[in-house]
Amino acid sequence: MHLLFVFVSCLAFASCSVFNLHLQANVGELFTFKIEPQLFNWTHQVISEQFRYRPSLQHYPDLPTWMRYMYSHEYHAGFLYGTPPISTAGKSLNLDVIALNRQNYETRQLVISMFVAHKFITPNVVQMKIDNLNWVHLMDPGRVENLRNIFRKDLWPDSKDDLSVIFMESAINMGGRLPLRPQQREGVIVHVGSFAQFSPRLKELQEEVRPLYKLPSCTYKRTSVQKIFENVGFKLDWCAFKMIGIESPTEVLYHNNHGRVKEQLKEHRQQQLQREQERWLGIPREDVPMRNYIDEFAFAFAIPGMIFAVLVGILSAVLCFQHQKFSVHIDYPMSSTVQMVQCSDTKPMQPVTTLKSLKDPNFLLDNTSMRSQSPNNSLYQLESGATGIYARPKPPPYKGGTLGRNGVDI
Repeated sequence: MHLLFVFVSCLAFASCSVFNLHLQANVGELFTFKIEPQLFNWTHQVISEQFRYRPSLQHYPDLPTWMRYMYSHEYHAGFLYGTPPISTAGKSLNLDVIALNRQNYETRQLVISMFVAHKFITPNVVQMKIDNLNWVHLMDPGRVENLRNIFRKDLWPDSKDDLSVIFMESAINMGGRLPLRPQQREGVIVHVGSFAQFSPRLKELQEEVRPLYKLPSCTYKRTSVQKIFENVGFKLDWCAFKMIGIESPTEVLYHNNHGRVKEQLKEHRQQQLQREQERWLGIPREDVPMRNYIDEFAFAFAIPGMIFAVLVGILSAVLCFQHQKFSVHIDYPMSSTVQMVQCSDTKPMQPVTTLKSLKDPNFLLDNTSMRSQSPNNSLYQLESGATGIYARPKPPPYKGGTLGRNGVDI
């Protein structure tokens, strides 16, 4: 769908309607902007998810590095948000937003001219994670105002003049995990900052939650200010509640010592220039070394081939020696014992039992001898006339010996 959107936008770009808008952002302060159909003179929506938007930096395919675009299916609108860095102070930029109507594939263009105003970066920051909200819920100005009022009226009264949201991002984009249940909120990371010093109550709260920093998440923990946040619809993860600031008096830094701030900004710009100079630059394609695959294939097959040849030679030698050893045992002369088999003559009236040698050639030609190999043919039939009655062969005649005095056969 994204490819189709880009293709249709490219085809209709020359004939689509163009609208212009001027915005301003401040350095170190969260910038948010909602993209909705009314900006393109579209007043109604016929089908679900009818409009799609694709913002980008003018003449570039993507947005500035500090800006992010996300579409909300809950609000059916797109949102641009981000915090301009100090390097963008005093600069202007143009954004192109291409809108697509999926019902009739009409495209319209919105050109946003943005100026980034210079502002001193707040040195004291309170970081927190809200578990029961998504990133899109903090696009509501009412919720942001309720969050600021908690600090300006209760926890941080000295920040009522310059307290601002300086950072906001989804907990998923910051490395968090999606909730097990789809109905649960993803969570959002929020930073608020001011030039005022931290109040004693904030310092006590930090000491209260400091033992929880070693835990990844602790939504079960209740603090002394739990009810203050829950009354306006915020449930905080107190393991992520941290305060980052400077120890010097910030009022003096802001009101009476602008020169020191300018020096810090100057040093920061010098560091930025140094980083840009040290940035890695790509080399031409002609200077890229060519990879020789022939040597790598030869090296990959030569060593395994040599090892295989050595193993085959060792195995062949072992098998040859074993074969020679077997042949020595087989060449022994066979025993000269003559095996005799018992044969019976099937001639009527003369049951004669004979013994013949297996080495006798006439034994193989005699059918009677071939039949005598069967155990059934080794028996002779009685002459009593009863059919099917056989008896064992007659034993040889007994030759009795003489017994000595001690009963030993001599």
